[in-house]
Amino acid sequence: MKGTTFVQIISFANQKGGVGKTTSALNSAAMLGVLDKRVLLLDLDPQANSTSALGISKNAVKYSIYEVFTGKVEDISKAIIKTSFKNLWIIPSNMSLASIEAELTDQGGRVSYLKNILNELRGRDLFDYVIIDCPPSLGMITINALVASNGLIIPTQCEYFALEGLTQLMMSVKQIKSRYNSNLNITGILITMFTPRFKLSQEVLSELEKYYFDIIFEQKISRSVVISESSSFAEPLYYYSKYSKSSLEYMKVAKEIILRIEGII
Repeated sequence: MKGTTFVQIISFANQKGGVGKTTSALNSAAMLGVLDKRVLLLDLDPQANSTSALGISKNAVKYSIYEVFTGKVEDISKAIIKTSFKNLWIIPSNMSLASIEAELTDQGGRVSYLKNILNELRGRDLFDYVIIDCPPSLGMITINALVASNGLIIPTQCEYFALEGLTQLMMSVKQIKSRYNSNLNITGILITMFTPRFKLSQEVLSELEKYYFDIIFEQKISRSVVISESSSFAEPLYYYSKYSKSSLEYMKVAKEIILRIEGII
């Protein structure tokens, strides 16, 4: 399906690690591709797990997001790699990106650097969605992602420490929205690693619903070994185990993203 223009830029962010952020960004992007959306996955995590999970050697790529950030590649399209999966492209990452925080600090307009880079793609009619996998921090890389985005999805595990981190993230989003990017909106909070039979999961979910009931995704992601297996085989869930519970859950998440962003499905 041909899209209109390069419009939707959605960051997956949470400063707390281990909440299923990369898994959610990767599989949401892959599912959107299956649903005939042209998707660019932008790996902004120096660990480069999204890159590896798509079967791309992070040490063998000619150009990564680091080269884009540092201006070593002038045309961003040179860093885009077509994956073997339907309608899915990626700008890969590697450990070189770990040094970019300090480098950005020395540059003027540093919070808008990624926004200016992505502006190169506007009008080219290449993608319907850009999905950004942010690092597990609220550093300069994540701030750049949020300044460039019009949507934010917050993967959140049902544990009490996640509640504290979510409050901090919401405050940061409010500041970024008021100072740098009035177009930034919270697409939703995505509950991950959810085990309904655990009392803790139910208690934390209840607390989240008290404050964020209107932005919590209806579909929750269950804890499942098949998620880890798919990553080890370098395949998104849809391609590794199409009819598994986890795959079906992420398909529903992708449809919910389209509904929340475009109002249609």
